[in-house]
Amino acid sequence: MAKALAGKRVRAALACATALTLAACSEEPPFDVASQIGPNPNLPPLQQYLFPPMHLARVVGWKEGEKPTVADGLKIEALATGLQHPRSVYVLPNGDVLVVQSRQPWPDPIHRPKDLVMRWIESWVTSGGDTGPSNRITLLRDTDGDGKPETQSVLLDHLNSPFGVALVGNDLYVANTDAIVRYPYTTGDTKITAPGTVLTPLPGGPIDHHWTKSLVASPDGSLLYVGIGSNSNITENGMGAEMNRAAIWEVERATGRWRIFASGLRNPNGLTFEPESGALWTVVNERDELGPDLVPDYMTSVNDGGFYGWPYSY
Repeated sequence: MAKALAGKRVRAALACATALTLAACSEEPPFDVASQIGPNPNLPPLQQYLFPPMHLARVVGWKEGEKPTVADGLKIEALATGLQHPRSVYVLPNGDVLVVQSRQPWPDPIHRPKDLVMRWIESWVTSGGDTGPSNRITLLRDTDGDGKPETQSVLLDHLNSPFGVALVGNDLYVANTDAIVRYPYTTGDTKITAPGTVLTPLPGGPIDHHWTKSLVASPDGSLLYVGIGSNSNITENGMGAEMNRAAIWEVERATGRWRIFASGLRNPNGLTFEPESGALWTVVNERDELGPDLVPDYMTSVNDGGFYGWPYSY
């Protein structure tokens, strides 16, 4: 959760980009990020900024032999390197690891000078270039458990900005930015050549502000749940652009029919079912541009028919 809040500081900061050329960005007083963790987060007063405070984290990479610090008794190794825009991972029942690599399908239309400068600043804090292969799913197989995969292959290629993956029986579902696509899968496959079948279209362009589509299957495998983010920060593209967005869809796996399961979720990601209660949970990325500590991202269980506030409240 603390990492999500730190990410909020980076995202909220991007809007003050032009201040880099005009003046130093304003500095906020020290803030206890831990005060926003828990069921009653500290919400600072709303402030309007010409340039919201910036806290940019440049991508520097790991030095030779350098690793993140982990808890006692755990060990960490790089499973794969050199991947272009790895977005999410999915572990298959046989232990194979799928790495979803994806590029943003297209940039949002530029309506304000701020949009142009924000895109420029975002290029500073995004890892990976745009020259190598992406929009694919890479399979890693580590048969002896030493953290070094003996097999690395491209399971699926030429996808349309994929993000979510779910396996049900012999059906592998991939949530591209504009559709859920089904592929035949057999345990042990290292490459899928069969064409996919669209299960259901998803809201995509021409504006596709929150383009990543998280995906999870219900415990019994009969339903799929997909997270669809809003098409703006705070409806600046008009409410018409938000049709069926900022929501979690429930999709019938047998027919592709769908309904909105929950709404008012600005950008729901990381969908998962809690194994004991069976409740669906999600992490929601909240609104930007109100400063580094407002609005905090949150994690919540999701009720059928629930409305979670966006864009009217937080």
